[in-house]
Amino acid sequence: MSDGELVGIVLVSHSAEVAASVAELARGLSGGGAVVPLAVAGGTEGGGLGTSSELVAAAAASVDRGAGVAVLADLGSAVLTVKALLAEGDELPEGTRLVDAPFVEGAVAAVVTAATGADLDAVAAAASDAYTYRKV
Repeated sequence: MSDGELVGIVLVSHSAEVAASVAELARGLSGGGAVVPLAVAGGTEGGGLGTSSELVAAAAASVDRGAGVAVLADLGSAVLTVKALLAEGDELPEGTRLVDAPFVEGAVAAVVTAATGADLDAVAAAASDAYTYRKV
């Protein structure tokens, strides 16, 4: 499968540093599969803490290859920002989906699964299934 057919992934965090670090971790753990289109939307345009609908929309557009875009968000207002963009209907690429998943574990699962060429449903399911990962 070519990189043009892979699901894109966007990580939305209140912190640019957190988003970038989670993206680096997820990409590093994805193994030798295809390079997944992955972008972050962390913080505000001015570099502060928060979320920016403009950064989210730009990140989603940058990873859209026509196979869908999975968006994972860290905290409540990041989720609300993505939901508002989805409700507007024309701000995000067609096939963009907010995925209910833990931010770190879900991001890793999404990137690993997308690297295999899986479709959006499988990527979203893998990320959501990360809620079941037990640590003890």
